[in-house]
Amino acid sequence: MRVLVAEDEKVLARVVAAGLRRETMAVDVVHDGDAALERAMTNDYDVIVLDRDLPAVHGDDVCRRLVAERIPARIIMLTAAGDLRSKVEGLSIGADDYLPKPFDFPELVARLRALARRVPSAHLPVLARAGVTLDPARREVFRDGRYVGLSPKEFAVLEILLRADGTVVSAEDLLEKAWDENISYFTNSVRVTVMTLRKKLGDPPVIETITGAGYRL
Repeated sequence: MRVLVAEDEKVLARVVAAGLRRETMAVDVVHDGDAALERAMTNDYDVIVLDRDLPAVHGDDVCRRLVAERIPARIIMLTAAGDLRSKVEGLSIGADDYLPKPFDFPELVARLRALARRVPSAHLPVLARAGVTLDPARREVFRDGRYVGLSPKEFAVLEILLRADGTVVSAEDLLEKAWDENISYFTNSVRVTVMTLRKKLGDPPVIETITGAGYRL
């Protein structure tokens, strides 16, 4: 899952982003409405965590613009205004969910995962292929019934390959979906992650390298 966090409270934004990355999500962070619009219209996000009181461009206007442009990402508003009227206003302008501050982090994660399942390209929760089973909700992976412990990035890469359902996924696509925008496209992170993932999944190997094209499970 790729998430954009638009929050002007920098400490909160940093804490939320760090927590979501521990949940195997790729997270980009911006601190004003202009940047939020730019990133949302440039990158493919599953969910946007949108502070309602953003500087430069108000969060309400960001939401309206994204809805008008038919950006497929789901929007959850994160704001200190938690009264019923504010919630109704936020939902009426196009937000898919509304979570008042302060909030419990596990609830935010649960809401993000629920919203991601509503994105048109989302697949069934449990993924299985070639003896490999991945449960995104439980964050569990099994190979022929054997539990496989993976790092967050390995888990994310495996999930992307499983969702591809046998088609080839390029290294660039893996970088786009499993890493945030700060990663360099000249890095060998994908190759290293796939290598360690192969070792953990065991023999016979299930991840195939397609020379010049990418990887396939």
